[in-house]
Amino acid sequence: MVMTSDLELSKKELEKLWKEYKEQGKDSARQKLIIYYSPLAKYIAGRIASNLPKSIDIQDLIQNGILGLIDAIEKFDPNRDIKFETYALSRIKGAIIDSLRSLDWLPRTLRFKVKEIDRVCAELESKLNRPPTEEEIAEAMNISVEELQQILAEARFSSIVALEDSFPSADSREDEKSVYYSIADKDAIDPFEAAEEKEIKELLIKAIQELPEKERKVIILYYYSGLTLKEIGELLGVTESRASQLHSKAISRLRTQLKEIY
Repeated sequence: MVMTSDLELSKKELEKLWKEYKEQGKDSARQKLIIYYSPLAKYIAGRIASNLPKSIDIQDLIQNGILGLIDAIEKFDPNRDIKFETYALSRIKGAIIDSLRSLDWLPRTLRFKVKEIDRVCAELESKLNRPPTEEEIAEAMNISVEELQQILAEARFSSIVALEDSFPSADSREDEKSVYYSIADKDAIDPFEAAEEKEIKELLIKAIQELPEKERKVIILYYYSGLTLKEIGELLGVTESRASQLHSKAISRLRTQLKEIY
């Protein structure tokens, strides 16, 4: 999905700009690319801003998003089989989120709890070779599932605005209308996210297909057929330990292939 600015470019003109910037180092081409893709940064900033307090200036988010966009343009390789929008997404989000972290608007105790949950999740996923359940996370943290859910809920909704700010007043100007007008329809399909998800799946499928045969079989049997490592070992004629090693190697290869995007 390409979100164009007022600068209209055909596919051929866009390819020419990338070539002029990457091969000839033309700053004018770089500036046109930034202008052309700037709505992408504005779009992402707007989506993030809809869940933040009104004290957070969306223009600041957009500016940080543009910085992420510039970083993506400078590092992007047009010769790779990856769409720029997909490549730029994580960098734009990352730049905006980094700017929010510097504001430290989450309560310190809540931020500590969230970091602890992240740490436990990472440890359990490494140990279990799969995402942990809420029950497993709660047990590892020695808290109840209800307490875990409460922490996550507080982190997610700590930025909820006052009720009277959630609806427009009768005399409000267009640019003063509240978050009432920016609440997303939960049942609607976001075209940007749908396009991104489709491309990620295509990239992942391609990466899996390029794995060595046994590693590819382990991934397919484990994640798509729902077999245990012991069952997979029996099917492949290897021990459970060897099946686990093949799984770990496959995951490592996939992460290496995809890490430049995320």
